[in-house]
Amino acid sequence: MASKYCDGLWKQAKAKCRLNMEEIELAKKLGINPKSLIKNIPNKSEPWKAPVGVWLREIDAERQKKANQKQKRKEQTKKSLVVDGINDDGDPK
Repeated sequence: MASKYCDGLWKQAKAKCRLNMEEIELAKKLGINPKSLIKNIPNKSEPWKAPVGVWLREIDAERQKKANQKQKRKEQTKKSLVVDGINDDGDPK
């Protein structure tokens, strides 16, 4: 799959945001483009903003948490369907 953004933009984002290659790969996996990374660099007047690397890890943690919750709900639904006597196809046994 060809990247929509050239390597030069990623190198620029890596330098400006002080990211390592692992964080760059995480940003690509999350679908965040290099321009967004640069835009989210905290300014001195924005002390509440986390550094870009921390921000990326927080986004990843939130997405993993949501995915785990969704998986648990799916498993609970399957268990309740089995207890009610309905198989995976939705037909009664």
